[in-house]
Amino acid sequence: MHCTRKVLDDLIWVGADDRRLSCFEGVYSVPEGVSYNSFLLLDEKTVLFDTVDKAVYQTFFENVAFALGGRGLDYLVISHMEPDHAYTVGDLILRYPDVKIICNAKIQTMLGQFFPMDLSARITLVKEGDTFSSGRHVLNFINAPMVHWPEVMMTYDSTDGILFSADAFGLFGALNGRIFADETDFFTEHLDEARRYYTNIVGKYGPQVQNVLKKAAKLDIRYVCPLHGFIWRRDFGAFLEKYLLWSSYTPEEKSVMIAYASVYGHTENAANILAVKLAERGVRVRMHDTSVIPASNIVSDAFRCSHLVFAATTYNAGVFVTMENLLHDIAAHNLQSRKVALIENGSWASTSGKVMREILAGLKNIDYIGESIALKSALAESQLEQLDALADAIAQDIRA
Repeated sequence: MHCTRKVLDDLIWVGADDRRLSCFEGVYSVPEGVSYNSFLLLDEKTVLFDTVDKAVYQTFFENVAFALGGRGLDYLVISHMEPDHAYTVGDLILRYPDVKIICNAKIQTMLGQFFPMDLSARITLVKEGDTFSSGRHVLNFINAPMVHWPEVMMTYDSTDGILFSADAFGLFGALNGRIFADETDFFTEHLDEARRYYTNIVGKYGPQVQNVLKKAAKLDIRYVCPLHGFIWRRDFGAFLEKYLLWSSYTPEEKSVMIAYASVYGHTENAANILAVKLAERGVRVRMHDTSVIPASNIVSDAFRCSHLVFAATTYNAGVFVTMENLLHDIAAHNLQSRKVALIENGSWASTSGKVMREILAGLKNIDYIGESIALKSALAESQLEQLDALADAIAQDIRA
C-alpha cells in the first residue's frame, strides 16, 4: 500500500521513514528514526531523484509504482552514492529496465564499484552547468564535492525553483507524515537534530559547504528538497543562517559547554561547582557526562557554544577513554575558533591535561582561557579560588 505526498502537482514525495533504525551509519543514535527522501517528477518524461536505503525498499517501490500510475520510469538522477540513498538502484533497474541514469563522472565510477553490472549504455553524464529538459522542467546540475562525499551533485529545477540538495539541509528523525518544515515548529522541535546531523555528518567540510552556499545564493530557490528530513517551502532563510554559522565554525551562541569524564565523581564535582559559578555570573551552561551522553550530541554542542571546558581524570597514564574518544571526534570534525579551558585530575602522575592539549593541538584558532586546574584525587577547599578565577575569566570574555 502506497504512502506518498505531493510536493507540487507534478512532484511527488515517494520516500519512507525508518523508525526501527537505532544507530545511523553504525555511529549516531537516532531515537526518533530517520527519513529517506526520494522525489518523482511527472513531466513529459518521468524523473526520479535518488532511491532509498534497503531497510525501506518495499515501501519505496510501492510508492514509486503508485505515483507513476502505470507510466514507465524514464530517468533516475543520482546525486549521492552513499548506500542509504543508492542501495536500491540495482533493484530499480530490474523493475524499470528502460530507465536511464543521469549522473556525473564520479558517480558513474562509484556505480561500477557498488553494482557489478554494465550500466554505461544507460548513463547520461552531466557536469556543472549542464541542463536537461524533461518537458516543462529544466534541470541544472551543480557539483557539491565533499558535502559530504566527493561525488555529490545537486540538481536545481529552474522552472519551479526547486533545489534537490542531496545531504545538505538534512536532519535526523522520521517525518511522521509531515514532509514540510512549516508543518512543524521546526526551530523548537527539530533544530537540535538538524545541528547534530550537520555537525557530525558534514561538519568537517565547512569550506566545501561554504562554496556550495555561494553557488546557491545565485539561484532563485523556492523549495529545498534534501535527502533526509523536511522540505522547505518558506522561511528557509532562518535555517540557512544556521548553516552559515555552522559551516564557518562561528559559535551559534555565547555560552559554555562543559564535558567531563569522571570515574568516581570527584572530577564531576569540580565541573558541577564551575557550572554553578558560571550560572551565578549569568552565563548559560550546557553540561555532558562523556560516559553517558553520545559523542554526537556533545560534538553538536561544541559547534553551538563559544566556550568549551573539558574536565577529565587521568587513566592508564593518559586521559579517560570516553574523553579521549570525544576529543578525537571533535578534532576529526575540524572544529575551529573556540575558547577552551581544561580541568585535569590525577591521584599520582596526572597526564590528562597534557593529553587533552595534544589531541586538540591540530585545530585552528583554539585559544586557552584562564589557568588550567589540576586536581589531586579531589577538589581541595583551597582550589575554589581557582574555579572562581576561571569562571570570572570565562564570564568576562563572553561579555566582551
